Amino acid sequence: MAEADAPLLVERTDDDVVIATLRNGKVNALSNRVLGAIGDAAAEWAKDPPGAVVLTGGPKLFAAGADIDQFVASDEGADDAVTLVDTDAVRSIAQAFRRASRALEALPCAVLAEVSGYALGGGCELALAADLRIASERARFGQPEILLGIIPGGGGTQRLARLIGPSRAKDLVFTGRQVDASEALGMGLVNEVVPHDHLRQRTLELATSFACGPRRAVALSKLAISEGMEGTLERGLDVEEDAFAAVFSTSDAAIGVGSFQQHGPGQAHFSGR
Repeated sequence: MAEADAPLLVERTDDDVVIATLRNGKVNALSNRVLGAIGDAAAEWAKDPPGAVVLTGGPKLFAAGADIDQFVASDEGADDAVTLVDTDAVRSIAQAFRRASRALEALPCAVLAEVSGYALGGGCELALAADLRIASERARFGQPEILLGIIPGGGGTQRLARLIGPSRAKDLVFTGRQVDASEALGMGLVNEVVPHDHLRQRTLELATSFACGPRRAVALSKLAISEGMEGTLERGLDVEEDAFAAVFSTSDAAIGVGSFQQHGPGQAHFSGR
């Protein structure tokens, strides 16, 4: 359990699913402190990997964006303008997002973003670092940074384009518009949309299925997909071949193949090893 004032509440279920809940004010503003907590937590989970991780903002929203106060050095300026922080401070914000997101992506287990409401700007970018996004029918997504005269700096120009394609990513980034859960599902931004009252049930159901399944196979498939996307097809096939060979040394491979021969598909009781 986290401390009372910690920006991230961490629980681990009996089924070995980590539930990490953002809690930073009314909109879960993603300050460097919050992002640091996520990165630190993910580093700890990596030492004793859970069966799956659920990252959530709670029942009302995921995260409405970065902490805008971190962008401002002084509110004194002409007209509506303010004095912004210097380049080093800006880079520290981007690097905090980068560390947190990469730490989640590096975990050898499935990471699910449970999105109950707004996931905007940095909130959307953090959700993009998850392997799967399960959304409430009330969820809304967007990269509204352009409306502030800036651009996404937490991975939005990169992960979003890789997930939904460059043309759709440019639409969201150039306009700053928000999309509802239905449109997000249609463009491939989320994996599932469920009734709001069933969101936690469905997310935990899916996370628990990974935790109780062939964990090494999930981890190796995550590695193969993620690393394969970062290079050429030929390099990706090399990564897949190595992962394919490695998975055959796991106990679950022997269990799964044996169960298939005796009972058909979907009947194996995996050990997680």
